[in-house]
Amino acid sequence: MPDLRRGLLFGTAAYAMWGLFPLYWPLLEPAGAVEILAHRIVWSALTMAILVAAMRRTPELLAVVRDRRAMTLLSVAAVVISLNWGAYIWGVNNERVVETSLGYFINPLVTVLMGVFVLGERLRRLQWVALAMAGGAVVVLTVDYGRPPWLALALAVSFGTYGLTKKQAGVGAVESLTVETLVLAPVAVVYVVWLTVTGAASFGANGVGHALLITTAGVVTAIPLICFGAAANRVPLVALGLLQYLAPVIQFALGVLVFREDMPTGRWIGFGLVWIALVLFTLETINHRRQQLRLVTEASAC
Repeated sequence: MPDLRRGLLFGTAAYAMWGLFPLYWPLLEPAGAVEILAHRIVWSALTMAILVAAMRRTPELLAVVRDRRAMTLLSVAAVVISLNWGAYIWGVNNERVVETSLGYFINPLVTVLMGVFVLGERLRRLQWVALAMAGGAVVVLTVDYGRPPWLALALAVSFGTYGLTKKQAGVGAVESLTVETLVLAPVAVVYVVWLTVTGAASFGANGVGHALLITTAGVVTAIPLICFGAAANRVPLVALGLLQYLAPVIQFALGVLVFREDMPTGRWIGFGLVWIALVLFTLETINHRRQQLRLVTEASAC
């Protein structure tokens, strides 16, 4: 199978699994969002440590640990992604799947905006139009919800910050997640032990099946990451950027069709504005990339 086709399959699998997460987290109830988050960190750290050993990536991991700058950035990334994971789990288990999907729909636009204010990047005209439409969508949704869509904004900003921090760290996906979960693991372990000692833990109190299901959180976290890493090495960045919309599309469909969450007219209008903004943004990005490639081709032919 050609590398491109294999990469597309890996990328589709990764984003499809991330999109199906709303079906997984409710299975871990009656554990609360923070307890689920703590177990996800603990079991992910253990899974990633085993994965690093199996892939013989220990030297690469140790090199990251010895890099003070990388460790500082990854520690920040660890805190940010833990907030993102916690907010997402809480949203899914509190019947706000549609709003969580909104967070990941607007995430690419928030990431671009961060590039402007943090990295000093310049936006092209259609990119500004897309951002303006996304801003209008947030206003419409604020009116519809009777409050700003805080959960969606928190998910978008936290994941955007996470991506920006990881980009600056420049560390491989496997080593990065391993370091991040190992940094968070001591706090997560202390919290799990505290829950157990105080009798507030659901882990072990709801049967062996429930306990075993919680332990799968590490594998569930690692497998999409591995697929994504395999896709990133084989698929052009533009194609990978288009695939990223698969996850929030699946989440949105689950929220509306499976969990039967309310979608009044105002909410449809708000989401419609977001989708139009994403179409404009994506088409502009693709056209700009084509122009750049054409210029490079012409210059090399001279």
